[in-house]
Amino acid sequence: MSQVDYIRRTGEIEHYFDRTALDAWKRLTGDQPVSGIRATVRKGREEMRGTLASWLPQDLTGWRILDAGCGSGVLSFELIARGADVVGIDLSAQMIAHARQRAHELEASHGRFKGSVTFHSGDMLDPRHGRFDAVVAMDVLIHYRPADAVRVLHTLAERTSRQMIFTLAPGSRLLRAMLAAGKVFPRGNRAPAIYPVDPSRLVAEMLHHPEFSHWQSGRSHKVAVGFYTSQAMEVIRS
Repeated sequence: MSQVDYIRRTGEIEHYFDRTALDAWKRLTGDQPVSGIRATVRKGREEMRGTLASWLPQDLTGWRILDAGCGSGVLSFELIARGADVVGIDLSAQMIAHARQRAHELEASHGRFKGSVTFHSGDMLDPRHGRFDAVVAMDVLIHYRPADAVRVLHTLAERTSRQMIFTLAPGSRLLRAMLAAGKVFPRGNRAPAIYPVDPSRLVAEMLHHPEFSHWQSGRSHKVAVGFYTSQAMEVIRS
């Protein structure tokens, strides 16, 4: 993946989430009533978020975690409640503004968090974000071609000391049919493509690369709820 290709791809994703589908995603990730397709997507995302969070220690005191593609910050808030210091990154500046607003509201109603969170809009690969104990990337890599997703993981692995947890779109006839119908995520004029893969094969091939020599495969779990299908994968630094 060249830098030009990466910039082009992130620009497409930013355009969709920041300008085309922002309101739809605010409703999807909030607590307002939704119906139909969005209800199944919300339920599936909630189950996936719970899975990813459960793969991290219950006590995260002292952990610095990157929440890549943090959106409205729901996962970040759960992690800081367990003591983590979280850096939430999203391409959408408006979604980050929404996450910051929610953080202020939660702190006002529940008091200070056990951990801390800082939200930034921009590139999850920016080295200025520093090093992390763990990286969580929920429904982010699904928007990159498999080879490019591996390169993104390699870049993140260079600055991660313990664990990377991420989701991929498992290839299946049903998922491809839903993608063709444009019904997996909230509709927009230019929704970014989703790339179905064989998650286990992608991780196995990834770990054969010399740059991943100090990493090993961990847990895997598929969530399929209505129009939401995603597979959680884990790799651990050995």
